Amino acid sequence: MRLVNDVTVTQLTDRLLASYARVGGINHLDGKNLPSKSAVNAIAADLVRLLFPGFFDDKLIHSSELKAETATRMDSVWERLEDEIYKSLEYAPPAGVKKKELRPMARSFTGDFLASLPLLRELLQLDVEAAYNGDPAALTQEEVIVAYPFVEAIAVQRLAHELYLKHIPLIPRIMTEWAHRRTGMDLHPGAQIGAHFFVDHCTGTVVGETAVIGHHVKMYQGVGLVARSLSGGQLLRGQKRHPTIQEHVTIYAGATIMGGDTVIGEGSTIGANVFLTHSVPPNSLVIYEDVQVKVLNKLARPVDFQI
Repeated sequence: MRLVNDVTVTQLTDRLLASYARVGGINHLDGKNLPSKSAVNAIAADLVRLLFPGFFDDKLIHSSELKAETATRMDSVWERLEDEIYKSLEYAPPAGVKKKELRPMARSFTGDFLASLPLLRELLQLDVEAAYNGDPAALTQEEVIVAYPFVEAIAVQRLAHELYLKHIPLIPRIMTEWAHRRTGMDLHPGAQIGAHFFVDHCTGTVVGETAVIGHHVKMYQGVGLVARSLSGGQLLRGQKRHPTIQEHVTIYAGATIMGGDTVIGEGSTIGANVFLTHSVPPNSLVIYEDVQVKVLNKLARPVDFQI
């Protein structure tokens, strides 16, 4: 038996079991089988490969092999995703649905979802074009797909949004949080995002559940489309909490736009670091004015801070 600092593994185990009994709110024991986080993450990765064939594979796929490769991956995704959707439905069954109906429902949801992939590819093609046309640093559209974190983030969000619309619990959020960890951009699966969308640099950008984003919207790093207040907690569920961004809007780095009744009018530009809690009309330019920036000679004054 291991003994370190006069504490045995048995004693450590007993202490942890006592914690399980005392602090039960973060246990999941003897309950329904939740979707597997690792399985959902692996499914999301394979879905991205189906959307962008050849870009995220370890080996080159020849066009003569494409049908067989796609069919094999599609079959694998269908089987695994159906199982995870079934677990989700079992965890939170739709009203009036019997347990014996959950497996056929999961199979139907999976088939409908996979049938949406061609339309999602058309949307993503427009997003890639928006990224390439909107970033002079982009060399090619191929570079945008294989290197820009935005592409992975919006691809997974658009996938998860389809499942969210079917009211499938847990899985959509697991998918977008997987992309969040990988890309630094937090796009809720509930957000409605139009075509030709692009977020440059991605890092720190947050788009909340009830946000609505029109076509041809460009944003930069650190933008937040967030709720004005969450003090109401669960009482706010289902309410419009996040802003609406109309078409052809540009939002620069660090801007925060708050509130479900806030509408950014079509053709507007929101400047960097703006903090906005009210609507603005179409074709507005919103910037900070009279913000002073001082440039001082460090040698002419005592140094009062260090970096």
